[in-house]
Amino acid sequence: MKLATRMSRLGTETAFEVLAKAKALEAQGREIVHLEIGEPDFDTPRNIVDVAISALNEGQTHYTPSAGIPPFKEAIAREVSSTRDIDVNPDQVVVTPGAKPIMFFTILALCEKGDEVIYPNPGFPIYESMINFTGAKAVPLPLRMEKEFRFDIDEFKKLVSPKTKLIIINSPQNPTGGVLGWDELKAVAEAAIENDIMVLSDEVYRRILYEGEFVSITSIPGMPEQTIILDGHSKTYAMTGWRLGYGVMPQELAAQVTRLMTNSNSCTAAFTQYAGIEALTGPQDEANKMVEAFRERRDVIVEGLNEIPGFKCLLPKGAFYVFPNIEGTGKGSKFLEEYLLDEAGVASLSGTSFGKYGEGFIRLSYANSVENIKKALGWMKEAIAKL
Repeated sequence: MKLATRMSRLGTETAFEVLAKAKALEAQGREIVHLEIGEPDFDTPRNIVDVAISALNEGQTHYTPSAGIPPFKEAIAREVSSTRDIDVNPDQVVVTPGAKPIMFFTILALCEKGDEVIYPNPGFPIYESMINFTGAKAVPLPLRMEKEFRFDIDEFKKLVSPKTKLIIINSPQNPTGGVLGWDELKAVAEAAIENDIMVLSDEVYRRILYEGEFVSITSIPGMPEQTIILDGHSKTYAMTGWRLGYGVMPQELAAQVTRLMTNSNSCTAAFTQYAGIEALTGPQDEANKMVEAFRERRDVIVEGLNEIPGFKCLLPKGAFYVFPNIEGTGKGSKFLEEYLLDEAGVASLSGTSFGKYGEGFIRLSYANSVENIKKALGWMKEAIAKL
């Protein structure tokens, strides 16, 4: 079979590959602690599930408009208007099965060969994958530990060129847990406005923040017109398997992204959208409890990692990942990923799964119980001592 050349430019998300390897070891009788996958270990809150069941019982099993059902789009518009302090109308909203399609469709709609896209590195791997897939040039913006995984503003400014078509930012961030500050957001906004560049702001971890208040780049005058907000229900409401995400963008672009939805997925499942309305408008107690649980787990895992010889770990400000530096072990990131799984029974991800600037790091998700995290830390410490 002769595949299209563009398929050679398509990357992957290593977390699912490591998950498969870990599951295979479990099938052989090994005990594995899963710290590789970015998935809350909580069940979806009961009120959300009940609304979905009612929707199914009421026959909400048919096609919906490609951009989403009006009540859900209205709920999203109200939510985003309130939380970002901007004016959003429902025609700016596109609902998708998961948040990834917003990345895919935005890059497909805006970028082509000859364009450049600045993206965070280390960063969510699908950014680079989709940029390369379209034939555009992926321009990595290094996130450095010495800056708490924010970027250097002068370095950023040097990357902006007449060919820059899109800038991607993510805060709170996967894989580092870093959070961009006002200085970084203002630098991106100034470059975007001055050079007429669109910004894709991945805000899917907005609610999982441990200090301060979330700030969106759309809070800066002029940026609502040049920003695509990416958000979804997977992380905040433990709804990963429901596949429910959305984008908020200028209306002209929303119309084009809707066409891509029509040509690919047709629409997002009706009953999940009704559940999504309940998630946004119903009680938030369970979502808030999850964040507090993540905070406790964060403190446990950071303290434990810093007690392992060769590890240095910052306290992340958001999301549910730690990104410890492991250079002190004398081993590379990929080696350590494989060694910890095979020797210690701990599934983690090499920092290079998130780009070349992830070398010297591994990512661990603390979306697991304190008991399992402590178990993993003990196993890791024993395994590292054998190196």
